[in-house]
Amino acid sequence: MRVLAVPLFALLALLAACAGTPGSGDAAGGDATGDATGTPPSAPAGEDGPTAGGGDDDLVIEIDRGDGSPVQRYTLACGGSTPGDLPGAEAACAHLTGMAEPFAPVPADAVCTEQYGGPQTARITGRWHGQPVDLELSRVDGCRISQWDGLGPLLPGPVGVEAPPS
Repeated sequence: MRVLAVPLFALLALLAACAGTPGSGDAAGGDATGDATGTPPSAPAGEDGPTAGGGDDDLVIEIDRGDGSPVQRYTLACGGSTPGDLPGAEAACAHLTGMAEPFAPVPADAVCTEQYGGPQTARITGRWHGQPVDLELSRVDGCRISQWDGLGPLLPGPVGVEAPPS
């Protein structure tokens, strides 16, 4: 019986160490810019500038490629006459409309693969279906890479791929 108890105890200790607490920069996915749910410690949506059109489906998308280039800022307004300046705005609106919860954070208790998808980060603020949106995205593990990729045309341009010379 003792032979079985030692490996079981070691497994429980390992699982407890991996669980961590949200927002502590641990294996649960937290980081210094926000907690594991993607909620940053900054101002709520709408307090850091106007959205694309003031309607129910207006978003501001800020993308940092992580390569030292300036942060790219786009607006997207779905359902209005002015779609914003996001490249492929119609495709992005159609894609988001087809998703049940496009801005759902990664659950705090998600078990994510330890893989690195690149230094890119993004922040999406505004309103979607009348609800506030304030989501920070990164590519630091498998869950967050999947979350980023799942937003499809909302995050323009291929990640980590240079544009071909013209």
